[in-house]
Amino acid sequence: MKGKRISEHYSEQLEEIRELVLRMGGLAEAMTHRVIQALIQRDSNLLPEVRSMEAQVNQLHIDIDEACLEIIALRQPAGYDLRFVTAAIKINTDLERIGDQAMNILEETESLLAVPLLKPLIDTPKMAEIAQEMLKDALDAFVNGDVDLAQRTIERDDIVDKLKDDIFIELVGYMSADASTVPRAMDLILVSRHLERIADHATNICEYVIFMEQGKDVRHKART
Repeated sequence: MKGKRISEHYSEQLEEIRELVLRMGGLAEAMTHRVIQALIQRDSNLLPEVRSMEAQVNQLHIDIDEACLEIIALRQPAGYDLRFVTAAIKINTDLERIGDQAMNILEETESLLAVPLLKPLIDTPKMAEIAQEMLKDALDAFVNGDVDLAQRTIERDDIVDKLKDDIFIELVGYMSADASTVPRAMDLILVSRHLERIADHATNICEYVIFMEQGKDVRHKART
């Protein structure tokens, strides 16, 4: 009976880690969505909530690491459970960095909202939508252990990279034609780079899902 209680507690600890990762992922998603909405809608009222969520993400970053290290030290997981805990630690880091990228976008957005709009935003919202979808699908793949979804999500990273290149080329044209556009154009270029990094972190999460489910390290090989 005692062994059964220990086993149940162990399962509860693993489930708690899963729930903490999902909570952090939901916050990272919300931060990205709100800061992009602030940029597109030119609504600075959306920004304070993003800052509030960053504090929660940072605390979860600590909580998840502590929970994972505790279960490794006390339970010595093996096989799938060890891969799950290892993936959770790595995903935790990527989610925290997504939060950081959202805060970087917030800084650029504050600068852009203080000046007239340089140009209609077309590719930036497209890029943001794909990056956010990739993050959502990466988290769904983690929850469901869905390797196929993880692989499909990884393959979409190339679309984000292409949009970033298109945005850069267009904005270089503005800067070349009119030096006064340089500060605004540079802010938009930085936004696109931050969005690219969010997509990269979503790709990393998918690679950890594949490792968790299949024990295969597909980093640097996922697109070959």
